Amino acid sequence: MIPRRLPSFLMSFSFVVSAGLFSSVAAQTTLSGDWTAKPSAKDDSKINLNFERQNEKGGKNQMGQTFEYSQLQGLTREQVISGGPVRFSLVREAGTIECEGSFQNQKGAGTFRFTGSQAFISAMKSRGFDFEKETDNKYEGKHEPENRLFAATTLNVTTALADDLKSAGFTLDVGDLFKAAIFKIDSAFMREMKATGFPNLDMDDLVKARIFHIDAEFVRQAAQMGFDKQPFEHLVKMSIFKITPQFVAGVRDEGLTNLSIEEIVKLKIFNIDAEAIRKAKAEGVPLNVERLVEWRIGVGRGPSRRVI
Repeated sequence: MIPRRLPSFLMSFSFVVSAGLFSSVAAQTTLSGDWTAKPSAKDDSKINLNFERQNEKGGKNQMGQTFEYSQLQGLTREQVISGGPVRFSLVREAGTIECEGSFQNQKGAGTFRFTGSQAFISAMKSRGFDFEKETDNKYEGKHEPENRLFAATTLNVTTALADDLKSAGFTLDVGDLFKAAIFKIDSAFMREMKATGFPNLDMDDLVKARIFHIDAEFVRQAAQMGFDKQPFEHLVKMSIFKITPQFVAGVRDEGLTNLSIEEIVKLKIFNIDAEAIRKAKAEGVPLNVERLVEWRIGVGRGPSRRVI
């Protein structure tokens, strides 16, 4: 079964948001709170930076993101390693986050102040993206326009990104900008997927394509396996269960032809490959997907019978 909601580990940031209305971002959008940081364990050129603040209802808003040191004005890897007081900032089109604090034993902490850009809000609104409109979307934050603008700053949502995405001819909203920034979706990828025979994909479909590594080459391989013109969700299943041309060719060589994707997936789930099919045939098992599954799980084998 394909999950309706994306798993949290695939998210590059997280929101822990409770409702709290902000009167207006039209004047000056500012936020303040605490930050913590530590070097990335995977890349010496990056640092993990987390922001947290209290909202008006007493809840917490949290966001974490990994940045290149070069993106943070005033902070270097050498400062993180040596320790001591620091002042640095993240300057983006959507706003500026100014941080102050210190590092000790390569762990940093301090306070931040965020100032949003009214010019960015106006520029986005002129393109049909209203950052002041209240929403309830996990990519944007719940009911708090200032959170949305803060997220746009950390994720580097830009007017250039909006223009690029719109050029592909998709109908988009503010939430789609966040999805595109998180999952590295641009107009080139949109057009690529359209050209593979899926002209009606929405942004959520494109997010799935990125998560499950579905691109033009994957669609081409599916077609070579005889699964062209399949619904997009079937391709997602093929990716989730790692259906390869070699696996499909193997089971077909053993006599299982004209299989549906659902049947192929079932064989893969129960690890019924060409070798298993040969063994089952030697034991007199009929060449049928359901009977092969029963054979694999031990149904009808006397004392060792297992039922799922």
